[in-house]
Amino acid sequence: MTVTDSSNSSRNPAPGGGADRLDKINPFRVMTVMQRAAELEAQGRKVIHMEVGEPDFTTAAPLVAAAKAALDAGHTGYTPAPGIPQLRQKLAEHYQQNYGVSVDSARILVTPGASAGLMLLAHLLVGPGDGILLGDPAYPCVRNFIHLVQGRPLLIPVGPAENFQPTVAQLETGCDARTTGLWLASPANPTGAILDRGRLQQSCDWANSRGLHVLVDEIYHGLHYVDDMPTVLEVDDSSFVVNSFSKYFGMTGWRLGWIVVPEAFVEKANILAQNLYISAPSMAQYAALAAFEPGSREIFEQRREAFRQRGDYLRRELAAMGFGLAEAVQGAFYLYADISRFSNDAEQFCQQMLEKEAVAITPGTDFGEHRARQYVRFAFTTSMENLEEGVARLRQALGQT
Repeated sequence: MTVTDSSNSSRNPAPGGGADRLDKINPFRVMTVMQRAAELEAQGRKVIHMEVGEPDFTTAAPLVAAAKAALDAGHTGYTPAPGIPQLRQKLAEHYQQNYGVSVDSARILVTPGASAGLMLLAHLLVGPGDGILLGDPAYPCVRNFIHLVQGRPLLIPVGPAENFQPTVAQLETGCDARTTGLWLASPANPTGAILDRGRLQQSCDWANSRGLHVLVDEIYHGLHYVDDMPTVLEVDDSSFVVNSFSKYFGMTGWRLGWIVVPEAFVEKANILAQNLYISAPSMAQYAALAAFEPGSREIFEQRREAFRQRGDYLRRELAAMGFGLAEAVQGAFYLYADISRFSNDAEQFCQQMLEKEAVAITPGTDFGEHRARQYVRFAFTTSMENLEEGVARLRQALGQT
């Protein structure tokens, strides 16, 4: 196994300078795909969107109604930096009711999207030269945030044999003298792979034995299709969590997320929140209060079942075409597909599918380095009708009609 220190730069600018950090920030390729898809649509072509990780369902009606009521009530100003107390308490109750975990609401900070939460945690936890262990592939912005605070993303290559999640043996090999943290994601983007309770416990135990902090991206919690989906706080209360209202709760454009930090980090996290973004959007926070009502939960669960059906359908159809896939969809709304039967260049493959068939998918090069040109990510965030049309177009492109 080769661990990649993605802080290395072939251009070798002056160490520690701003240009050095920015040189290491990779483009977000899915946005490039989306832009080209929009151009094709402007030309009159119907694009099947399987590139973007955004639910196609609009925000649930109870949340929209709560936002309107908040606007009518004049809740349009700044809020406390860590969020309105009512929402933080609702989140504390969410952990108790859904996971059996007691979390003091003071440890929960509401953020302008999970991205702001990740940015805050990078500033809180990573210093110049610190090594942070990450799975490869992984969500690209994570390693970019680490670069921006002059840390070193240490990429652990994972594949189907590891269920796309790093093993303790791999972590041991990838750890060096300046490693300070382990950042995981479950369910993961782009693979949808989860860490079951046993592997989550092993990872936390190993990190604690090494004196490393643990951060787990739980943005896709709720969108899981397995019987047991633990939060890391069930096995290690000293871990850090980032989560979001964008995925399961369907509030992408509202820009609302949250983080959970250990008690010892509450004060510093609050200071960073005050300085980095002042507060999350007020009307979004009041809208989110309605997310915990029984009627809203019923809507979210119906949508989760729709995603399950879409994922099962798309996995079955892609496997029949010859794409390499996991045996089951575990979580999120992604399939990470091996295209080696058809191509050795994921970017070229995705470009061809977009230009010739108007099917938008994301190349594996967006998510890391390990066998990245061998994989593409399909998002089943569009309707079943569109998925069926997309499958038909793919079959035509691959000569399987």
